[in-house]
Amino acid sequence: MSASLLTVSHVSKSFGGLRAVHDVSLAVAPGSLTALIGPNGAGKTTLFSLMSGFYLPDAGRIEFDGRDITGQAPDANARAGMARTFQIVQPFAAQTVRENIAVGAHLHEPRRVAALEAAQSVAERVGLGSQLDKPAADLTVSGRKRLELARALATQPKLLLLDEVLAGLNPQEIGEMIPVVRGIAQSGVTVLMIEHVMQAVMNLAEHVWVLAQGQLIAQGSPTQVTSNAAVIEAYLGHGTAAKLRQLASASGAAAA
Repeated sequence: MSASLLTVSHVSKSFGGLRAVHDVSLAVAPGSLTALIGPNGAGKTTLFSLMSGFYLPDAGRIEFDGRDITGQAPDANARAGMARTFQIVQPFAAQTVRENIAVGAHLHEPRRVAALEAAQSVAERVGLGSQLDKPAADLTVSGRKRLELARALATQPKLLLLDEVLAGLNPQEIGEMIPVVRGIAQSGVTVLMIEHVMQAVMNLAEHVWVLAQGQLIAQGSPTQVTSNAAVIEAYLGHGTAAKLRQLASASGAAAA
């Protein structure tokens, strides 16, 4: 069996003339909490969709838990232990929080009563324990993000793919959500997160991959990638890294 829980090998995907993902390879170790970052349009969500089976790669191979799952349907991947969240949260608005979470629990628990009981336990893990009987339509943005996380967690995943679970939250809400994500990882669930909130990446991720224009351009610790010239260029534009070095040099000279 592979030492990695998830292995992506030379995966590519194009849509018409647009090359969304090109020759990407990465590996996610079991028990890790890692991040995939990059500017808007870099191909991050497309890569998640390739991993989870929503898209079929044009080339390359994807292995999960020691098995080749390239092109395997999302529901089969979910039963195997891979769950994902989505950027745009779409709960079943007319149902309660408890009922929404039970939908995920039904993947392994066919009995309604047992699925609803499992939903309560999951809701408490993500901070929704007091809102179980509230209609999902009445949740705040933060509440809906927690519900999306809870529905995925209710499937009992080995690997949880989080697609911008902090997007749209204010600084206080982000600060409250970071321990929730950390707690999930500490419980034994492997977490790979797409995230633009660098506060979260710096606080949570052990290892970071950086995607730009469909290609991996850097990897390493959060500190390593955020000081990488290629990463700075990808986020802030051509020539920025050199300008920052000049500013730092000038500042150091002035201080001396």
